[in-house]
Amino acid sequence: MNENAPLICVMGVSASGKSTVGIALAERLGVPFTDADSLHSDANRAKMNAGTALTDDDRWPWLDAVGERFGAASGTGLVMACSALRRVYRDRIRASAPGVVFVHLTGSPELLASRAGARTDHFMPASLLDSQIATLEALGDDEAGIDVTVDRAPDVLVDEIVARLRSASSR
Repeated sequence: MNENAPLICVMGVSASGKSTVGIALAERLGVPFTDADSLHSDANRAKMNAGTALTDDDRWPWLDAVGERFGAASGTGLVMACSALRRVYRDRIRASAPGVVFVHLTGSPELLASRAGARTDHFMPASLLDSQIATLEALGDDEAGIDVTVDRAPDVLVDEIVARLRSASSR
């Protein structure tokens, strides 16, 4: 991780806390935050709102936009919340921004379902959580990133993330 201009993708399934943790992490690191959901097309949002899972063909332009946003931030740094559920999706992001480090927020299906069910202001319905869990591919050993369990307060998670990323970058 370039500590002067870190490029960090906070990834995971819906309701894992990507935006909450991402915002707090960006504030701690003094870099901008973007929610990749804001880069979705209106058509993608409408599909998800209707409870229809996106296809890879729906996702490619969105993932390209995510990668381009990271690439454009290589001098300033950026934390972005993005599901990045499959290896091929993360590869697509890295094609535009090879220095991106992934922070995978994980939690039990029960915890995630409870969080998703409690949401009232999100376009992604809780009914799509199972399809996201089924799609999720863990970070590979050769991917720059860490896994963090989300069963603690966001500030505690951010402390852990910062410490682990700094430790990993000093090796």
